[in-house]
Amino acid sequence: MTTNNDISISISVQGLTKTWPDGTQAVRGIDFDVAPGEVFGLLGPNGAGKSTTIGMLTTTVVPTAGRATVHGHDVQRDPVAARSVSAVVFQDAVVDKALSGRRNLETHARLWGVPVARRDQRIDGHATSFGLSDILDRPVSTYSGGQRRRLEIARSILSEPQVLFLDEPTVGLDPRIRHELLDLIAGLRNRLQMTVMLTTHYLDEAERLCDRVGIIHSGSIVALDTPRALLAAVGDEVVEMRVGTNGAAALAALQTDGVAGDDAFAIGTTITVPVRGRPAGDVAAAAAGLGLDLLATSTRRPTLDDVYLRLTGATLASV
Repeated sequence: MTTNNDISISISVQGLTKTWPDGTQAVRGIDFDVAPGEVFGLLGPNGAGKSTTIGMLTTTVVPTAGRATVHGHDVQRDPVAARSVSAVVFQDAVVDKALSGRRNLETHARLWGVPVARRDQRIDGHATSFGLSDILDRPVSTYSGGQRRRLEIARSILSEPQVLFLDEPTVGLDPRIRHELLDLIAGLRNRLQMTVMLTTHYLDEAERLCDRVGIIHSGSIVALDTPRALLAAVGDEVVEMRVGTNGAAALAALQTDGVAGDDAFAIGTTITVPVRGRPAGDVAAAAAGLGLDLLATSTRRPTLDDVYLRLTGATLASV
């Protein structure tokens, strides 16, 4: 096993590629680095390649090409070492529902070689931090979905990993439980000084949790930056217009007249116009004066969905 105690890059991905036996290219030569202590997100719809990427980084999926390291360990050449410094919470539950929460945690601690002298202290400490103390001795079959999710995350960090992978951590949870779990995840880095990489198709999760976001589409990363920088590229505000007929023709008219710039885009009959340095109301008023078949006009703050739409012509929010 190789060791590297002076890690300047927590996760390094270079040309990582996965082609399945049927010829499907799930991941197409992606590149990114994640710094120690960073919360990094892969944002994209189902089927974009997020979970396949996590699978390769956690050694459960063998890359077709490229190279990746986790805390200095090559995931292909030294998978045991890469696993020893990381932990993963997959989309599907892996806790044993017939056992109590405590027994699940004890079993995991033994499998990962947590010293007996520290095991109970860690279990009780994480149970308190994750709000599980009152239910820890109940069978997991009696837990709610949010409680099981909290147990899974608590279980994953018993070994004190350097890197934690979370694959769609809040999928299937109701809004209130999602909000509570996001608060819990946000505190992990500060409490435990670990690197966190998560995948999500929820825009609010990426904006709220991540220092940087890689937007992935059809297996390729199409944008990589901080959420703030990605949003700034769309504008201070956006004007959204819905026309009765040809959106592309209406967009061309707006651009010809100088109402919209080259960064405006049309999806079907909906036109999105980024606005910088002028009131959004002026843009809407100018558009109304062009004689377009406008059905509705609204102004709002930009979202990461606007970024994704502009780059790919597809929407994240409705996926």
